[in-house]
Parts: sequence; structure tokens; C-alpha cells
Amino acid sequence: MRAAIYARVSTFDQEPENQLQELRRYCDARRWLSVEYVDRGVSGSKDRRPALDQLLTDAKRRKFDVLVCWRLDRLGRNLKHLINLLEELGAIGVAFVSLAEGIDATTPAGKLQMHILGAIAEFERGRIVERVKAGLERARAQGKRLGRPRTTPSKLEAPGGSVRKAALVWGVSKSTAARWISEGWVR
Repeated sequence: MRAAIYARVSTFDQEPENQLQELRRYCDARRWLSVEYVDRGVSGSKDRRPALDQLLTDAKRRKFDVLVCWRLDRLGRNLKHLINLLEELGAIGVAFVSLAEGIDATTPAGKLQMHILGAIAEFERGRIVERVKAGLERARAQGKRLGRPRTTPSKLEAPGGSVRKAALVWGVSKSTAARWISEGWVR
């Protein structure tokens, strides 16, 4: 198997070498060929990271079969991003291993762990949707207007020409300009 090793440190004065040594030993023990992707000085809360972005590009090009990281929090601190990333990798056939948590999705037990993590994330997404819908319904029941606030100008001078030109002159969208014209806000 071909492995991608991913390591990350949050600050430039930290060294990823401890992570890398363990990851290299693991890949050597499994007789996997490996290539390394290292992000230095990048927070795990960021979805976009130079080495991680390159890793994803290479995964899509099928340059490796398994992603190996030291701990889940090295790959991402945001559960939603982490689950989405692992689902994306799984969809293109890339397995996942996290040494500290003992997750090895190259085995049936590891695949079960990944399915459980995915189910938990899906459950949490569903709960968030329920809470948002309940909040919107409550706001509507209280008579609150939802969405962007409507802007209503004082009388406007018509710039002449098209609705697009009016929108540019007034600094609003075409639909807002069209609504203002139809509602009689223009002299």
C-alpha cells in the first residue's frame, strides 16, 4: 500500500518530528511506501491548509491508498470538517489510520469505528437542523420578519436607462432596484 503521512503543528516554533518519527515507524512496520505532508504554523481549525490541500489533490489523483496521522486533532479540530474530510477520502477509496485513537480503517473494526463516527456526525447535523427550524418557526410565530432587512429609500432620482444601470447607480442588486421602481420609489 501507498501511504500519505500527515503531520501538523500550530506554531512555527514547534517541530512535527515526534509525530513524523512515529508515523514513519508505523508505515515501515506495515511495509507501506509513504510520502509526507506537513503543515507548520497552521491551526487545525482552518479548513484550508497548504499541505492538507495538496494531500487532497493527490488523493483525488490516487497517489496513495491510506492516510495516516498521529492523532485526529492533527487532521482537524472541527468535527464537521474532520468527518467531511474523511467521508471525501472514503468516497475516493482512501482508507484512514489515526495512531493515538487506534483507528485503522484498513480493517473491518476500523471501518466500523469510522461508520460510528459518521453516524454521530450525521445525528449532530440532524439535531442542528431541528434546532434551526424550531427557532425559525418560533420567530415567525412571534411575527418577526426573517431574512435580509428590506431597504426602502426615500424618493430616488431615476438614472434613466435599464434596471441594471439603476442598480449600479444606487448600489443595490437588480432585484432591489426593480422592486423600488415597481413600488414607486423613483421620481
